[in-house]
Amino acid sequence: MNYQETLNYLFHSAPLFQQLGSAAYKEGLENTHLLDAHLQHPHRFFHTIHVAGTNGKGSCSHTLAAILQAAGYRTGLYTSPHLIDFRERIRINGKPVSQEYVVRFVEKERSFFEPLHPSFFELTTALAFRYFADEQVEVAVVEVGLGGRLDCTNIICPDLSLITNISFDHTQQLGDTLEKIAAEKAGIIKPNVPVVIGQTLPQTREVFLQKAQAVGAPIFFAQEQEPPSYPHLEVELKGLCQSKNTRTLLTALPLLQARYDIREEHIRQGFAHVCELTGLMGRWQQLQSSPTLVCDTGHNVDGMTYIARQLRRQVCRRLRIIIGVAGDKDVAGILALLPDQADYYFTKASVKRALPEEELARLAAEAGLRGKTYPDVRTAVRAALQQSRPDDFVFVGGSSFVVADLLAAARG
Repeated sequence: MNYQETLNYLFHSAPLFQQLGSAAYKEGLENTHLLDAHLQHPHRFFHTIHVAGTNGKGSCSHTLAAILQAAGYRTGLYTSPHLIDFRERIRINGKPVSQEYVVRFVEKERSFFEPLHPSFFELTTALAFRYFADEQVEVAVVEVGLGGRLDCTNIICPDLSLITNISFDHTQQLGDTLEKIAAEKAGIIKPNVPVVIGQTLPQTREVFLQKAQAVGAPIFFAQEQEPPSYPHLEVELKGLCQSKNTRTLLTALPLLQARYDIREEHIRQGFAHVCELTGLMGRWQQLQSSPTLVCDTGHNVDGMTYIARQLRRQVCRRLRIIIGVAGDKDVAGILALLPDQADYYFTKASVKRALPEEELARLAAEAGLRGKTYPDVRTAVRAALQQSRPDDFVFVGGSSFVVADLLAAARG
């Protein structure tokens, strides 16, 4: 098989949460342990940092990787979902895994994993860990896929665990209260491994504290710490949510500096050049000016809270919002946050989970938002840009998949 044939095989042979949602979710770690043993426990050959949370874990993972790269470490980075190409999920020093490695891995291992019927994420995680071991990375930043306790990344024993925040998302899998969701995320807390918690609420703080005390893990709440100060720190990621991510990271860095040779210049370089160093996309990313076109992958109520606040602050002649959402999100909650003084372009991403644009427009009208419907992201963006003047502001978001379609169209 060539690379495209291999991707088609992976996408169609293993349940893909990115496309199917909860139908692709597989609970338990049995397959993960079987794959890990078969591949000779590759995660034991490099150091790891484990990152979980509802929002912000991608930005934090990429920034940590950028800082480690700047410090000279051969750094693996495992994140999800991908936006344009599957290989974005698995990087070393910012460079995606090669097509040849993906093809070779599947061809070599399919006779073992096919009888297991693994999920797409189980298989991808096994591939990533084996790749990092084969390529002799020194440290890998590993982002949790979903939850934590039963996530297949949770076989690692990291040098540091980081949990960014807790809010409502994936409630079908993780629970319908913040305490239940926090308990699932707290599953990555390991004995004697320090853990940093970014944002907490009274009901979630106690969950994390009890788990850390039970396993003897030193715990640090970023909201309660006074992190080191780096005057005039340049931060490339401009979304409003990044201020809390930055505080979380600055709380975590002294713990890493106890194990890694990370100096101030490495920290400054990582924060200032995270996109260039790691290939991060879709975080309040500006694609053009005149008119300004910005996209963001925020896709739940907590993430959209920051985006809506930032949209209201934009100085422009006319605000135009292109939005599509996944049908399994709190759509009404997301729409209730958005500004009514804007022109809306309701659309859907090219995934099965996408809410039809007509249904989105109907729900939006109930929230006082008016606009027209478009069958796909490319058509919606073209219409918005054609109708814009140079001093308009065009935002694209509501779903990672909408941003993925935008970025794919931009690449042609």
